[in-house]
Amino acid sequence: MKFIDEVRIDVRSGDGAPGCVHFRREKYKPKMGPDGGDGGKGGDVYFIATHQMQSLLDFKYITKYAAENGKPGMGNDKNGRGGVDLEIKVPVGTLIFDNETGELLADLVEPEKKVMLLRGGKGGLGNRHFATSTRQAPEYAQPGLPGKPVKYRMELKLLADVALIGFPNAGKSTLISKWSSARPKIGNYPFTTLVPNLGVVRGSDIDFVLADIPGIIEGASEGKGLGHRFLRHAERTRALIVMLDLDPYTGRELDVEFKTLLQELRQYSADVGALPMCVALTKADIWQDILNEAGDSPDKKIEALKAIPELQEKGIVSLFEAIDAENLLKKTCLISSASSYGLEDLKNMISLELIGLGPREYKNHVSSVVSYGNAELFGDEDEDDGFVFDDNTEFDADGNDEVLSEEEEF
Repeated sequence: MKFIDEVRIDVRSGDGAPGCVHFRREKYKPKMGPDGGDGGKGGDVYFIATHQMQSLLDFKYITKYAAENGKPGMGNDKNGRGGVDLEIKVPVGTLIFDNETGELLADLVEPEKKVMLLRGGKGGLGNRHFATSTRQAPEYAQPGLPGKPVKYRMELKLLADVALIGFPNAGKSTLISKWSSARPKIGNYPFTTLVPNLGVVRGSDIDFVLADIPGIIEGASEGKGLGHRFLRHAERTRALIVMLDLDPYTGRELDVEFKTLLQELRQYSADVGALPMCVALTKADIWQDILNEAGDSPDKKIEALKAIPELQEKGIVSLFEAIDAENLLKKTCLISSASSYGLEDLKNMISLELIGLGPREYKNHVSSVVSYGNAELFGDEDEDDGFVFDDNTEFDADGNDEVLSEEEEF
């Protein structure tokens, strides 16, 4: 399935239908008076977050959505039917922006909860509402108010508990395939993963959702290498696993790589940079014999790695100094996804971090503009949740309103 995390769509609420101009006529009953019914209200537009969708792919091909218009009023005091509401389902974690202003209208993280973003136009009143003692046969009714057309920009930020962060080809996809049923593309070359992948990890004390974020490079916080598109998916996570490659033939210095990753995270977002994190030194099976000779003590294993000439050239000593400066030395694991070495230790470590954070609360964020309405979005409304119509308001053939003067009323 193709992964799409940003789209633009055109949405319109339903038009309110016009009221009816009609006079009741029955045999042997003269002067029955006006009985034109009211027009139906246009359909509202709701957005619903669901786990049944994993990307915004559907909206790439269908970009126009409209709620049903209301039905016109009829004679004999029959009101028109209201338009059917439009319900648009989006993946959990979708943000909806006004494309013109850039304002965030809704952040949908609660599954199966409806959020109304557009209200349908009010139906027009029939001529029965305008009968007075001096105007007993009004020959006009109100047209319905039009629906509101809006262009939305939707952006998906994956909702995961833990994100895997690292340079390309650091072993992130292999790790998520070992811990979960996710089957991302795996290859011995950079940028094998071009889209984020999600997997559910079953732990002994807690289950969590793991996100495989495509490789980060220097300058990602400035948009290099599609950095913003990748890093945005780490914003909703609660903890990070920073992965560094112990392969001596990758050509990257470990200390520089670690500092670069932290710098890119903090430059992109201070909140992301402040998330709890663990450090995973991957492909440790290359040095399996040396680690086995060092024994079970983590400190002795670290010292054994520091003594390897190939890793010294890659800055292993400076790496551990940088890790210690970030107070992450106790949260550092040596792992090998290929041989499963150290994977349970890392899983237990990140599980303890999540348990310490407590249960996660999911609550939709909706802009006050949408929550309470305003003249631009919903139209002017009175306290009875209806649009204000004055009894002296008349509409011409083009739908323009004009207020009758007292001389015109007679």
